[in-house]
Amino acid sequence: MAVGIDIGSNSLRMIQIDCATLRKIDSFERVVRTAEELESTGLISEAAQRRIIEALLEIKETIGNDSYKAVATAAFRKAKNAQEVCKKIFVQTGIEVEIIDASQESLYSVKGVEYGLQLRKIPSQKFLMVDIGGGSTEIILKNKRDLIFESFGIGILTTIQKYHTKEEILFGIKKKMQEVKLFLHDVFEHFGKPKIFVGTGGTPTTVAALKAGMNYETFDAEKISGSAIEIKDIEEAYKRLIKLPPKERAKLVGTGREDAIIAGLVILEEIMKQVGLRSMIVSDEGVREGVALWLCEMKR
Repeated sequence: MAVGIDIGSNSLRMIQIDCATLRKIDSFERVVRTAEELESTGLISEAAQRRIIEALLEIKETIGNDSYKAVATAAFRKAKNAQEVCKKIFVQTGIEVEIIDASQESLYSVKGVEYGLQLRKIPSQKFLMVDIGGGSTEIILKNKRDLIFESFGIGILTTIQKYHTKEEILFGIKKKMQEVKLFLHDVFEHFGKPKIFVGTGGTPTTVAALKAGMNYETFDAEKISGSAIEIKDIEEAYKRLIKLPPKERAKLVGTGREDAIIAGLVILEEIMKQVGLRSMIVSDEGVREGVALWLCEMKR
């Protein structure tokens, strides 16, 4: 068995994979809001640290003696107290956390998404993918053995910390899209536009879940992964969620996501417009699966 743990800027996710069969055995997800207050303080807050430690202690009870690897991404890369927090996590949980850079994050994310596509018999030789996180957004082109990626400093939590009204959020995100537009132009010019566009992370999976009539409690990752969404589905999700009070919205998207999901939907819609493809394949797989699969390869 191999266990991959991804401490993201909004969510902490774990997957347990049987290395002999490459089947998923167990999974875990918790909204920990690592990047909460990061934009204003430059620090991972005490409250976020408690949530992370509580989630890791819960995971530790289930994984036993399995091989594991825990990685932390954008929020830890930005935080001034990241190393101190990693030491505190180790003292209180016994779990060692590795802070990975954007290129390592992209490698794991692609490995996880490719695994998900192959499970569902979807071609995986060439695809474009977007991973919208709490602290950053990665766009990656996989072209056979080549990986071309860019990490953009726009995440769902950092956006709502920086901008407060719907108008400000839209303005801030559209400014960032100029960087995305230039990157995609260069990538498509050199490698051509792929036919397959994949979205991973909580925002595209939420859109797909709402489209399928699911809410946070009834979310089924196996039914959502491999499904497709279009811009109209994102627009419908936005119109539906923006009208709801936060408590009602939380019932649909999960507690801790009710405010950030609005920024995520705007980011996702704008990126889809820049890519210029009609639909996106949704993948619940990502960094945690990539980490677990890497561990399986190390065992072999």
